[in-house]
This record gives sequence, C-alpha cells and structure tokens, in this order.
Amino acid sequence: MLVDSHCHLDFPDFEDELEDVIAHAGAAGVGTMVTIGTEVARFDRVLAIASAHENIYCTVGTHPHEAGTDGEKDAGPERLAALAVNDKVIGIGETGLDYHYDNAPRAAQLMSFRAHIQAARETGLALIVHSRDADGDTIKILSEEFEKGAFGAVMHCFTAGRELADAAVELGFYISFSGILTFKNAEAVREIARAVPADRLLVETDAPYLAPVPKRGKRNEPAYLAHTAAYLAELRGMTPEALAEQTTANFFRLFTKAKAPAA
Repeated sequence: MLVDSHCHLDFPDFEDELEDVIAHAGAAGVGTMVTIGTEVARFDRVLAIASAHENIYCTVGTHPHEAGTDGEKDAGPERLAALAVNDKVIGIGETGLDYHYDNAPRAAQLMSFRAHIQAARETGLALIVHSRDADGDTIKILSEEFEKGAFGAVMHCFTAGRELADAAVELGFYISFSGILTFKNAEAVREIARAVPADRLLVETDAPYLAPVPKRGKRNEPAYLAHTAAYLAELRGMTPEALAEQTTANFFRLFTKAKAPAA
C-alpha cells in the first residue's frame, strides 16, 4: 500500500469527478490520502471530504500564499488547535515560506509560519512545511522554534537545497518527494532523494499539480503516486514493494492520529 501524504482533493480540478479520482487511487494501490488545508476559510470543504471517506484524512492550515489574507485571528494557533480536535485532522499546515512568488508579504508569512508551529507543538500533530526559495529563513525558524519545544514535521514536495534537507533530518523531520523527481531537470532533487535516510522518506502527489512522467502535462491525481514511488524505488535501489512498505510505515509513525487500513 502507498500513502499519498499530500494532495488537494478540495480543489475545483476534482469537483466533478472526485469519487472517480478516489476510486482510481485505490485501484493503483494508494490506500490512504491526506487532503491538505490551504485556507482556514475553506477548511469546511477539506474536512467534509475527509469525513466522507474512511481512507482520507486532512490537515488545517494557511498556505504561505494566503498568509496575508487568512487573518491572524482566523489562522492563529488557538484557532488552528481548536479545528484540529476533529479525529480526521492529523496535521497542521501547509505552512511555511514562499519567496519565489511572494504572493503574501514576507512578514505575514513569517508570522503565520510561527503560529502554525505553535499549534503543532500544542496539539502534538505534525507540521506540513512548504519552502520555496527560502532555505535560510526556513532553517532559522524551524531551528529556533524547535529549541522552544519539540514538534514533528515533514518538508513537503522537497525541491530545496542540501543544507535544508540535512537540517530537517537533524531535527528528526521527514522529507517528502513528489513527481518533480521524475522531471528531466531535477537531478539536484534526485541526489537528495538518494541520500535521505530510509526512515525519513515520504511520497506525495501534490495533486492536482506536478504530475510525474509519464503523466506530465496532465492534471495530477493520487493514482499517479505509483509512478513517483516506482521511480524513487529504482533511484534508491529498492523494490517498489519495499519502498511502499517503508514510506507507509514512516507515514503512520509521523501522523499518529491516522489509522492504517485493515489488511
């Protein structure tokens, strides 16, 4: 069984065929999915999808792109922690820093990032971290906040540099790889994927984005995780079955509220 640790099933891309997409995932061996919160204002939709399906969980959080609009009151640590009480909510985020697009003021991103970390620490739930072109500040904040109290985290859709990967592993965090691994110009990401300790690996689609080869250019969906996982297994000299077993075990170790499907 594979676990898609990060997808966006509430996005309009899936609205008209969500049940088919979920069925395709199961047929491809994807037994569990996590649909990720990107705006507290849209959380009801995310939670509804998770609540309606036994094998789907969700998170609550504010994507860095939305950090300037979701509001400190609506997406502060107290609010996030309160929403995370639901049994289907297994993580906090996604949160982090995106200096590539700068869709939100950096000051707002930094404040939101720290608020999410506080919520993760208080709830004991894993933090889902987005970091793009912000390696230095991401390392700084994660390290500073970890000194205040431990928390678990995953660096989602990893495309950053080796320094951030090493810092994350040193803090005990997990690193998740997406279909980007299969892209022709992603050799630097592949080098990191080869080196990450096996017990810190996760896989994801980030669907509807970043469809892997041979589906590149199409709308991504959780079923396509099988292509990314097979590629990562070959990259690391593992069988697809061993890679699936390892990443699934890692997932349930990090996301402790999620329940593994019955065999």
